[in-house]
Amino acid sequence: MEQRLNLITLGVSDVNRSRRFYEQLGWQGQEVEETVFVQAGCIVLTLWSREKLALDSGIEQVDGNSGGFSGVVLAHNVRSEGEVAEVITAVVKAGGRVTRQPQATFYGGYAGYFSDPDGHLWEVAHNPGFALGEDGSLTLPDVGEAPS
Repeated sequence: MEQRLNLITLGVSDVNRSRRFYEQLGWQGQEVEETVFVQAGCIVLTLWSREKLALDSGIEQVDGNSGGFSGVVLAHNVRSEGEVAEVITAVVKAGGRVTRQPQATFYGGYAGYFSDPDGHLWEVAHNPGFALGEDGSLTLPDVGEAPS
């Protein structure tokens, strides 16, 4: 498995409020399907509904500090569906827990989720709309509306 972190997804209670907050800090996002993507150097910060992110991750939504969903998912993007399966297999062998088996996604890709031994969530995804550079870097394409 290549050492790579491409996206950090924050599960937020109000996508529009969070977008306005980051834009006031100078971070310009693009919105598509109620999801905001912000290019942050060679990483993409994603703002998405906390409930939708929990459901997509295969984790039960829990409020407070009771050990449930933290609202943060790290993502490792790969070049093919087969590579998603290879990474998930390696995770299981290393002692990780699969929270959602790899499957087709609503955006035309293929992804699965796992948690590390401390419960930190990772998505392993092949997204044909997010091309990776030779070095594994992700540059966000124009995915939606222009910043307001």
